[in-house]
Order: sequence, then structure tokens, then C-alpha cells
Amino acid sequence: MRFHHFALEVSDLEESAAFYRKHFDIEIETSLSLNEEELVFLATRDFRLELISNRESKPHNQSAHICFEVTNLHETMKRLSDCPKIEGPYTLSNGWQTVFYEGPDGEILEFLQVIPV
Repeated sequence: MRFHHFALEVSDLEESAAFYRKHFDIEIETSLSLNEEELVFLATRDFRLELISNRESKPHNQSAHICFEVTNLHETMKRLSDCPKIEGPYTLSNGWQTVFYEGPDGEILEFLQVIPV
């Protein structure tokens, strides 16, 4: 068994897909409809994100977070300079460095550097 994807409900499918494409160098893999929901899968070689259109109300995605491992946290923070930062950066007791940002629907995005630059 292996991990396939992480899914988020979003209020604006096009806006969210554009956000993740711009900031994460991730491309649309496929779009489809399922049970009256519109879905977009974004993918890289190692990661897949499913965006699910939620037209009824603003989603509440703050009970979980997505963590992306990065090779250079400071370069990542520069690339995300136009995104709302929640907290950090922090250096953890094991030497890892982390920072948290907010996505377009309030989802929590963590960026983690496990190897020092």
C-alpha cells in the first residue's frame, strides 16, 4: 500500500487550482465529476492533491494540515511572500525547521526542512 492523494474542499476550484499551481509547481493531472461534485487532481512526481468544489459554503479545512517537505525553507518562504503566514519559522528540537501558511480556503500549509542547508 502507498499514499495516493490528499483532498481538500474548496470554495472556488479555479482559484485554488491556480494558487497551488503558482506556489507549488504542481500541474493539473485530471478533472472530473463525481456525484454532482467537480474534482481536480493536481500532481507532481511524488505528490497528488485533490481539490473538491464546495459551492454550498466556505469549507472548514483548519482541523488538518498539509505538510510539504522542502530543501530550503527560506527560499520557500520567499516564494510564498504574498501568502498569509500563520506562524514560524521555528527550529524544532531535532533540528528540523518549519513554518505555517494559510491557503485560499483557510487550509493550513506546513513547510518542513529536515536537512540543514
